[in-house]
Amino acid sequence: MKILGLTGSIGMGKSAVAAMFEEAGVPVFDADAAVHRLQGPDGELIEAIEAAFPGATGPGGVDRAKLGPRVLGDPEALARLEAIVHPAVEQMRQAFLDRHRDAPLIVFDIPLLFEKTGKAGLDAVVVVSAPAEAQRTRVLARPGMTVEKFEHILALQMPDAEKRARADFVIDTGVPHKDTRAQVRQLISCLLEPKAR
Repeated sequence: MKILGLTGSIGMGKSAVAAMFEEAGVPVFDADAAVHRLQGPDGELIEAIEAAFPGATGPGGVDRAKLGPRVLGDPEALARLEAIVHPAVEQMRQAFLDRHRDAPLIVFDIPLLFEKTGKAGLDAVVVVSAPAEAQRTRVLARPGMTVEKFEHILALQMPDAEKRARADFVIDTGVPHKDTRAQVRQLISCLLEPKAR
């Protein structure tokens, strides 16, 4: 089995590329989706998070508007939250690996791969990228997004050029969808073709 890390900055089209891997039959583990499930309505971490941060949850699960300000800028509080969340996500990741142990290729969709988790345990990293203007247009079209919010998020993420420089592969999403899909399929073929002895 080969494990491919998939990452990219906000608005670069990472979710679309993850869906293209899934369409091609490659299992994808979405770390963000796992966190949302664990913290959503009836999520298994609600009780532990409420105990650590009273008043931060409700009928819809974790109330991000209440929890966010309590952990951002407070390294100790953030470490407490991560100590609750990370082991549970790791357990889900391990279960995913067990379920797909016979797959020749799997993808871990990790938004902050370079910023937080690193490349350990991955055979290669693919970065999803698009021209800065396309990125800006996509992000500012999102409901509730402002230029200030966008710039704040960008400041927290490693610059796209640096991600591309560190990547083993780059998928360009600044082109028509069919061309991006062709790049994904070509990458899958490249990763799965037997190496000449």
